[in-house]
Amino acid sequence: MNIENIKIKLDPEDYKAIAREVERLMKPLLNGKSKSDDEIFDLKGVCNYLKVSYKWIYERTHLKEIPYIKKGGKLMFRKLAIDKWLDLDNVSAVDTPVNILKAIKR
Repeated sequence: MNIENIKIKLDPEDYKAIAREVERLMKPLLNGKSKSDDEIFDLKGVCNYLKVSYKWIYERTHLKEIPYIKKGGKLMFRKLAIDKWLDLDNVSAVDTPVNILKAIKR
């Protein structure tokens, strides 16, 4: 049997059900967000995500340098907020690193 010649008959309700499922799956992608973007980290999770120590996170929260949520004495971190915070300190690459290296050698 040639798989290219198989035809399936669907009722109009089947088409609607398929369309609803496609819309449900595509909505996060069209909104620019995925399920992982809405993730909320606990202290251990944010340490693993940023590859830093507990102490480093506690220092940043104490100084109010990192975005966090405190509920019932527990620290929580939204992945989207952490990603935006990381982008704030993004250092642009230099066009001509060779000139910088020459200046350092002198």
